[in-house]
Amino acid sequence: MKTIKNNIENEIVIKNSKFICLLIKINDIDISNYLENIKKQYPKATHYCYAYIYNDYKKSSDDGEPSSTAGIPILNVLEKNNLNNILCVVVRYFGGIKLGAGGLVRAYTKCVTECLKKSELVELINGYKIELEFSYNELNNVNYILNKSNILSKKFNNNIKYIVLLDKITLNKLKKYNYKILEYLYIEKV
Repeated sequence: MKTIKNNIENEIVIKNSKFICLLIKINDIDISNYLENIKKQYPKATHYCYAYIYNDYKKSSDDGEPSSTAGIPILNVLEKNNLNNILCVVVRYFGGIKLGAGGLVRAYTKCVTECLKKSELVELINGYKIELEFSYNELNNVNYILNKSNILSKKFNNNIKYIVLLDKITLNKLKKYNYKILEYLYIEKV
């Protein structure tokens, strides 16, 4: 499984229609802010079609294009490239020439494929990066549970905060206690 190293943009023109592909690395399924910002950046566009994959969750939107001619083709390219933690938005400015259903599918597919060619991909591993917060009296127990995990940072204030890379078994052990955990599935291979 892979994701993009950096956000990237690419533009192509097909029969006078301009297609702008934006590949965005995401860390949750709330994409509303991204879409809102893109609509502000490209206010006169005809369509803002998108697809995203985050962990096991996938979603796509044709945004007014004929059914299954934009969102699904975008999602298919992401899936075929084994991508995750990614949002792809294709902004279209209609150029006056109708492309037909097949033409739209080809156009959106080409737009995303061309953008991916410009992207640097990084491999993801199936694991978790978590932020863990706990009290001082739990320190020995937490250290025991995390004995084989990679602790990236430790902060000691009113409570203790660790940032840790760990596997699912260790995460489940931590969840049995009442620790504050912020988790991310699929971490970049270091």
